[in-house]
Amino acid sequence: MTGTLTWVFAVLFVLVVIAWYLTYTAARLDRLHVRLVGTVAALDAQLVRRAEASIELANSGLVDGATALILAGAAAQSLEAPDEDGVIREAIESDLTEALALAFSPELVEHLREAAGPLGQDYLDGLSSACLRVQLARRFHNDAVTDVRRVRRQLAVRVFHLAGHTPMPVTVEFDDAVPPGLDQ
Repeated sequence: MTGTLTWVFAVLFVLVVIAWYLTYTAARLDRLHVRLVGTVAALDAQLVRRAEASIELANSGLVDGATALILAGAAAQSLEAPDEDGVIREAIESDLTEALALAFSPELVEHLREAAGPLGQDYLDGLSSACLRVQLARRFHNDAVTDVRRVRRQLAVRVFHLAGHTPMPVTVEFDDAVPPGLDQ
């Protein structure tokens, strides 16, 4: 009888350890998904900030008409981009990065720093800061996606469906380089 009782307690102990591990893993996965949602919101906020800084500069009167039109058009597309299709959004954000790179020639940067005075420098600093924040937000998001994907590849997560029906997250890939004149 004591042998049977020992086996029952041993089996119960193993079941409790398995239940604890599954609960711990599910809670960890939930925290990672919450972190992921936060990084998506932060990235979106920084993309909006960059687009708004571009529009402010375009409307400032400190740049020529063609440059203002290029910047304003690309920034407006960025602000109006649909959130549900990541591929379209990535292409639009890459287009804004390209427009910024085209617009910020060394001559324009020099003009904004010297001829436009402190106001021009303020616009440059704001846009530079926004571009750097987009880079950081995208990196944080992609790191969060990598962490979620690593946990979701574990056998226990897949076998016990601990992720539920949540779709597998994907990284965000677009050109977020700071224009050469702004990275100083």
